[in-house]
Amino acid sequence: MERLNEIWQSIRTNKLRTFLTGFSVGWGIFMLVLLLGLGNGMQNGTRDKFKDDAINSIAISGGQTSLSHDGLLPGRRIKFKNEDYDLIKKEIEGVEKITARVAKWRSFSVSYGDKSAAYRVRGTHPDHKFVEKTIIRQGRFLNELDLEQNRKVCVISEQIEDELFDGESAMGKWLSLSGTTFRVVGIFVDEGSEGENGILYLPITTAQVAFGRADNIDRIIFTTGEASLEETQAMAEKVRQMAAAKHHFSPNDPRAIHIRNNYEEFKRISDVIDVMKSFFWLIGILTIFAGIIGVSNIMLITVQERTKEIGIRKSIGASPLSIVSMIVQESILITGIFGYIGLFLAVVLLELVAKVVPNTGAVISNPTVDFTTALWALAVLIVSGSLAALIPSLKAARIKPVEALSAD
Repeated sequence: MERLNEIWQSIRTNKLRTFLTGFSVGWGIFMLVLLLGLGNGMQNGTRDKFKDDAINSIAISGGQTSLSHDGLLPGRRIKFKNEDYDLIKKEIEGVEKITARVAKWRSFSVSYGDKSAAYRVRGTHPDHKFVEKTIIRQGRFLNELDLEQNRKVCVISEQIEDELFDGESAMGKWLSLSGTTFRVVGIFVDEGSEGENGILYLPITTAQVAFGRADNIDRIIFTTGEASLEETQAMAEKVRQMAAAKHHFSPNDPRAIHIRNNYEEFKRISDVIDVMKSFFWLIGILTIFAGIIGVSNIMLITVQERTKEIGIRKSIGASPLSIVSMIVQESILITGIFGYIGLFLAVVLLELVAKVVPNTGAVISNPTVDFTTALWALAVLIVSGSLAALIPSLKAARIKPVEALSAD
């Protein structure tokens, strides 16, 4: 308590100077935590963007040729068929889950009893629930028997159940889809985009018949397991080569088919955010370093003003270590108080931003700092206070009692 009282008296003597110097340290911590929180928010926003689909997925869809090849003119539409799905499933090594999709661009009229509404309808394979991260709340998803027997079954979202069934369970009920009835075997929720919650899933074989699509499919999607970025890129290129050979288009034609490597896109965005977070650390550390210089100057002035006092302490037996300890403690106290204020204000501001910004669909989502970041900020505070007092404390420890007592 005696040491704290001494430090407090020193701070009271130089209130404005202490405040301005401490403010620079507090501002540095504030900016560091704020920027790191925003960086975390950007990472969360990126994850939300890919929340609807498996990150380790590759999607392939047909396009239109732009180059002539094997005597064929450009402008041909490339349409995938069931055999393309089978070929990828069989020939591409590393495929974990795979599904094809058939869909209608327009919405279908879906009714139950006297209620009806328009929803999108997709025909898929059983693995689609893994690719789209579809969470089954009741019942089940589509299975292989549904496809083999062209069953008239469907899986609907909780949104459709709420809108058509008025609190009644939809399980086992029969829906009318443009005049054809389908039995509800499962109810799902999709944690990705809101648009995915207004969809009704059918077995792909049933949908191909209902849509008059024969064996045509719109898209093939598969996951790549634990494959690295380079491995997923090789898999995507092999798919392009196989499709080019089968559908007779140039492998160098950029418009013949469209391939989206989710992991490649996710990795690219994540790498950019990691660079930005490193830059945020640099800005924060440099700002704090400027504050450290200011605190160090304050402590040098303090040592000069207390030269006689330090000389008296040494003349009655105070060790150099005790003198260093006194200066360091004062510095850590100043940086600690203002640093914690800056840390607290940054956390409060981030919490306010988190409440205002939507949790999904935004560039920044849940911009908060985790416990590890708080510990790093605490470490920065302690190091800052120690560094700020290093030179002044060493100077104080070298003061000779005789010279100190004779100083003006």
